[in-house]
Amino acid sequence: MKHRYIPMTEQDQVDMLQQIGISSIEELFRDIPASIRYNGVLPMSEALDEAAMMKHMKQLAARNADSESHTSFLGAGIYDHHIPVVIQHLISRSEFYTAYTPYQPEISQGELQAIFEFQSYICELTGMAVANASMYDGATALAEAGALAVGATKRKQLVISSTVHPEARQIVRTMARGLHVEVVEIGYKDGVTDIRGTEACCYERHGCLAYPIAEFLRLH
Repeated sequence: MKHRYIPMTEQDQVDMLQQIGISSIEELFRDIPASIRYNGVLPMSEALDEAAMMKHMKQLAARNADSESHTSFLGAGIYDHHIPVVIQHLISRSEFYTAYTPYQPEISQGELQAIFEFQSYICELTGMAVANASMYDGATALAEAGALAVGATKRKQLVISSTVHPEARQIVRTMARGLHVEVVEIGYKDGVTDIRGTEACCYERHGCLAYPIAEFLRLH
């Protein structure tokens, strides 16, 4: 056996070939006519060691334009996100990188601790009394936030900006359909949500609620 880390031994291969009634690997391709088989060596470079391969791949990657060397104006959720350096340090700590979902508390206390710390920081940053966490993605988190909003206010309209990613808005509408909630989209001006339009929409539906929402959007 040439490679000890490969679980199938040479004897395993012989046994499997005997089981299906052939004597060699080549017989597996006997139904392919020889006239259409590729004969020779494929036109590709020789094998490289790990160091040479890494250098070669970096040279190829350097040909690409990326957001670190160019300014990107792509929208609809495709943005250049900054990842703080401390994140890599945190996720390398064993008490934080245990099980992804806390279904088994005996092996996922690290995940529970990380969620607790995250929720605590979000509450401190936003001034909110509570914060949710452990969502699968941003779109489902947005839908849950909408469900929470209509549940807390007992209203049947949910206002959302049309600058939000279209797929995320569709997920919100899917959630709203089950809750019998009307989704009202607010337009945008100069590439950002139209606060005045939000104020007018909220005032039309809920009267004095308009000023607090518009003021919240202005301050945040």
